[in-house]
Amino acid sequence: MFIRAYLRASTKEQDASRAKAALQRFVDERGLKIAATYLENESGASLQRPELFRLLADCQAGDVLLVEQVDRLSRLNADDWTKLKSEIAAKRVRVVALDLPTSHQLIQAGSDEFSARMLDAVNGMMLDMLAAIARKDYEDRRRRQAQGIAKAKAKGAYKGRPEDEKRNAALTAMLRGGQTWASIVGATGVST
Repeated sequence: MFIRAYLRASTKEQDASRAKAALQRFVDERGLKIAATYLENESGASLQRPELFRLLADCQAGDVLLVEQVDRLSRLNADDWTKLKSEIAAKRVRVVALDLPTSHQLIQAGSDEFSARMLDAVNGMMLDMLAAIARKDYEDRRRRQAQGIAKAKAKGAYKGRPEDEKRNAALTAMLRGGQTWASIVGATGVST
């Protein structure tokens, strides 16, 4: 069994490694070691997370995917959550989240088959509930943000994000130099 730590933040401005010490403390208290750490800055509401899927590709049956909170793993809609759960189940990976105490027992070896199956069932249900709550929180925050922006626009107070003139000038120069949008997006990570 290998323990693979997954650390995610939504934006480049956020520190995805913020929870690393908490995950390390968790395994240290149990006399275990983290075999690998996967760090990325991608939205939890998107299934496009290369490091998460690299982690899953590296996993063998019985490995542990360790996260600080379930929302670090998923803020996905129901269809995408089902796809991710299927991938995790197909690899026979156990998800252990610091905010889901019932999952902590999955990191310890030695339970009988009945106990293991019961724990899997309970933790599957809890993961589903926490993933649904994380998605609802995500949607609520987006809705409140949109309402705040609409209110500020109505008052003439909303200015939006300031233009990045230096970046836009560089992009324009690339386009004028004959580069395609696909090559620019690939090289810089900006969207069209």
